[in-house]
Amino acid sequence: MRPTIVNDIQLPKRKKELRIKGSEKILSIINKFSATEKSIFAFFTILLIVSSLIMANRTNKYFLISVPTHGGILNEGIVGLPRSINPVLAFTDVDRDISELVYSGLMKYKNGELLTDIAEKYSISDDGLTYTFILKNNVYFHDGTKLTSDDIEFTVQKIQDGILKSPRRADWANVTIKKISATEIQFILKQPYSPFLSNTTIGIIPKHIWKNVDVDQFIFSQYNIEPIGSGPYKINSISRDKGGIPQKYNLVSFKSYYAHEAYLDSLNIYFFSNEKLAIEAYNGGTVESLAGISPEEARKIASSTDSTKILTSPLPRIFGVFFNQNNAPVLANKEVRQALELTLDKNRFINELLYGYGISINSPIPFGVINSSSTETHSKNKDKALEILAKSGWLLNADGVMEKKEKKSTQILEFSVTTADMPELKKAAEIVKSEWESIGAKVTIKIFEYGDLSQNVIKTRKYDALLFGEFIGKDLDLYAFWHSSQRNSPGLNISMYVNSKTDKILEDARETSDDRKREAAYVSFEKIIKDDIPAIFLYSPQYIYLIPDRIKGMNFGRITTPSDRWHDIEDWYTETDNVWNIFEKNK
Repeated sequence: MRPTIVNDIQLPKRKKELRIKGSEKILSIINKFSATEKSIFAFFTILLIVSSLIMANRTNKYFLISVPTHGGILNEGIVGLPRSINPVLAFTDVDRDISELVYSGLMKYKNGELLTDIAEKYSISDDGLTYTFILKNNVYFHDGTKLTSDDIEFTVQKIQDGILKSPRRADWANVTIKKISATEIQFILKQPYSPFLSNTTIGIIPKHIWKNVDVDQFIFSQYNIEPIGSGPYKINSISRDKGGIPQKYNLVSFKSYYAHEAYLDSLNIYFFSNEKLAIEAYNGGTVESLAGISPEEARKIASSTDSTKILTSPLPRIFGVFFNQNNAPVLANKEVRQALELTLDKNRFINELLYGYGISINSPIPFGVINSSSTETHSKNKDKALEILAKSGWLLNADGVMEKKEKKSTQILEFSVTTADMPELKKAAEIVKSEWESIGAKVTIKIFEYGDLSQNVIKTRKYDALLFGEFIGKDLDLYAFWHSSQRNSPGLNISMYVNSKTDKILEDARETSDDRKREAAYVSFEKIIKDDIPAIFLYSPQYIYLIPDRIKGMNFGRITTPSDRWHDIEDWYTETDNVWNIFEKNK
């Protein structure tokens, strides 16, 4: 519209006014109100507005939910120093801890379940010999290089290299690698081995970085201390002491992590040479979480703070007394082994050794792994133990020791218990000795430094009874511990146990890919072991982890090794944001 001209003066264009239809009529009606009517009208108008705002706020809150968002730092203390943060070489808990954060594998454990990690999917051939993996397309190393089957092939080849002496070499012995494409790879076994899938959780190292490192220099490479992987966190900085020893690692979330960027922005990992220094740092506020502390320290902290969660999980470590019936013929009497088991109060080990941070056991199979009676333990019954011995002809002699007279000889209930020079095991041996002597056994305790025990006692099987612990891996392969072919070193059948039925069960269990059949096999195996009593199973310690209450989103499941606590680290958070639930569902 053109402006109007009046007497050669240009008038500005009239502004449009915003009017509500019928508003003039409403105002005229209000103007006719009396003063009282206007007051009442104003009151109800204000009431309507306030009520509407309250209802809108409540409606908003009803649809809003709190969701994790990025931000926050966790300061964690670990006892030990990093040496080889490299999945090929890692052999200490510290190395495995950092490797779990920095690297990722084809598969991973989460909440005790084996799931795909950088693998998109996998398949197993009908004969159980060929495992085929298809990789995800969005997996990158921390330096931006894409991860391909070349890196997986290279990693496994390094593990198989005898010169490097990788702790994981046995897992990959006699496995053939066949690279199909950049995103597909196969592993071919010589014979079926159902636990093999758990071996593929090994972290993948970048070929483009390591290919130029000579085998002789592999263990000395700086990349063992400054690793580059494809995991949820990458190394940002390393603080060292005057001697160049790492004192603290600062890790930051990897923004290109294939799953989603970890919510916690940063992790500070502090290293301590012993538990005392770690506890001092915790009490002083330098660190707020501690991994794998002793039961005694956990008890002290539990009674002194309410701002820290103490998380526990039974470890697959089976501590017990393993009988060598070949070395001590008196232990070949089943009634003797029955009586010795019935005499033990297993709660003493939990209370006096572990301060409540453990569980009593009655099985060679770790707690909670299979659905069986493995969680049940025999209650102490000294009277029944004495009754069993008496029925078999055992009587106390003049020296207060049980003996059994036979036609040409007399057996004395006398033997030794051998263990390592460690406070927990020495105390356990004293409990065993006192309990067994209460029914007339004569027990001698023999203590050896761990290296000496391993090389000169266990390796040669020179012991009557061995108080020791077995570490059962994630794959639950009991073959090495109980098959008759493993009676001699380097086998781990330290009870020298021989049973053709259990041999067949163990052989079948490691070959079947059917989880239900495998579990049924182990249930049968467990029943036979309980009946034969080649060992008395005492306790499994719990893994203890201190973490501040402010850390949310963690699902502390079954722990096999300490690094398992990180299995869902990308989901941990401290910061939250509020969004309407419809937007969260559409994420």
